[in-house]
Amino acid sequence: MSHNCLENIYNYLKISEKIATSGQPSVEEFLHIKQAGYQVVVNLALKDSSNTLRHEKEIVETQGMEYVHIPVIWENPTKENFQEFIQVMKTNADQKVFVHCAANKRVSAFIYLYRRYIENLDDETAKKDLHKIWIPNETWQQFMQNVQNKSQ
Repeated sequence: MSHNCLENIYNYLKISEKIATSGQPSVEEFLHIKQAGYQVVVNLALKDSSNTLRHEKEIVETQGMEYVHIPVIWENPTKENFQEFIQVMKTNADQKVFVHCAANKRVSAFIYLYRRYIENLDDETAKKDLHKIWIPNETWQQFMQNVQNKSQ
C-alpha cells in the first residue's frame, strides 16, 4: 500500500515528516492514514460541517489512533481554539499527527500560525503552504492578525 493513497484525500497536504493536513477523510481514507503511520488525528471541523463522519471518533479510535476534536466555528475562529491546538501539537510533538477539517481551510490557517509563531518558520515558507489551499477570507485574515498581534 503506497502512501499515495493519502494524496486522494480532499485537499491533502503534507507539511513535514510529522504533520499532514487535509479536508474531511472518508472511513476508508482513515485506514490509509493509519497505514501511513499517523498516531493522532486532530479534527477542527464542527460536528455538523458538510460531509463530516458522525462516528469519526469511533472510526479513528478503532484504528488505534488518538482522536482530538477542537470544533472551530467557521465564522468565528477564536484564540482559545488556537491555544488548544498549540497544546495538542506540543503534547504530540513526537507523534505523527494528521490534522483535518472540512476543506483544510481552518487547518491550513492554524498550521500557518503554528509554524510561524511556535516553530518560528519564516513567513514566506509558511505562507506558501497556506496559499496552496486558499487565500484566507476577511474573517480568517482578521483572526490571523489577532493571533499575530498577541504573539509579538
